[in-house]
Amino acid sequence: MVSTLSEAPSGNDPVGRKRSAGRGGRRPLASRPTALVGHWAVRFTLVVIAFLWLLPTTGLLLSSLRDRSDIAASGWWTVLGDWSQLTAANYRALLENEAVTGSLLTTSAIAVPSTVLVVVVGSPAGYAFAWMDFPGRDRLFLAVVGLLVVPVQVALIPVAKLFDSLGIFETTVGVVVFHTAFGLPFAIFLLRNFFAEIPRELLEAARLDGAGEVRLFTRVVLPLGGPAIASLGIFQFLWVWNDMLVALIFADSGDPPITVALQQQVRQFGNNIDVLASGAFVSMVIPLLVFFAFQRQFVSGVMAGAVK
Repeated sequence: MVSTLSEAPSGNDPVGRKRSAGRGGRRPLASRPTALVGHWAVRFTLVVIAFLWLLPTTGLLLSSLRDRSDIAASGWWTVLGDWSQLTAANYRALLENEAVTGSLLTTSAIAVPSTVLVVVVGSPAGYAFAWMDFPGRDRLFLAVVGLLVVPVQVALIPVAKLFDSLGIFETTVGVVVFHTAFGLPFAIFLLRNFFAEIPRELLEAARLDGAGEVRLFTRVVLPLGGPAIASLGIFQFLWVWNDMLVALIFADSGDPPITVALQQQVRQFGNNIDVLASGAFVSMVIPLLVFFAFQRQFVSGVMAGAVK
């Protein structure tokens, strides 16, 4: 009995615990090939999805680098066997096309102010709903959330009449106001939920140091809310840049954004397909550059609050 007890590993024996953990945690040999196959299957699936997602973009890029006659004669994949088809003449013609270059400037003049205004107005509103007590706060926030489900099409005719009476119909200002108004509900909802995750103790400590609401918002909340604000900016910029419905109705037909300008170029598809391809690629690559520039902040903002 004494020898048996002496041979048994005690609770303070690290070697015994290591042996028992090794025997209990060792994976069976039959499960290793299954896990390996599953791992490579996931990788293969992700590679296929990435390939299919990039295929249209690659095709548009190669088409924008081909001559008009080559585009009309064969598909873009023929470039893979004949790299001599590639040329930069389409982009030179694009720069000489005042309709397309002017539309890019118009789109920037719409997208940048619409994004900045949504961030500037939505940030303090989100902070107020998250940390300030005022009468009717919850009901007003529910009304803001309810505006998220209102489709844009419902407001087209009433807003068009309102803008016409104000003299901003078919102007850049009118388009900016429309995008800002419809972007604020999502901005307030996103930022309020993010700001609510900030620890109360941190805000209380700042208040004990004498910080008022304005200083608390600018010195504490805004730096911590950088990822959410970056995510909001990316969402708003992509939505405004790629919008066509609002631009087609409220923008100036003589100076339209890039989406409307490309739609007008499609009417002469056979004559300017080279300019159309290069213009479409430029209009697509600018939002992609914005997304990749703020990719890290975007991922942090989207994942904010998912793990505590």
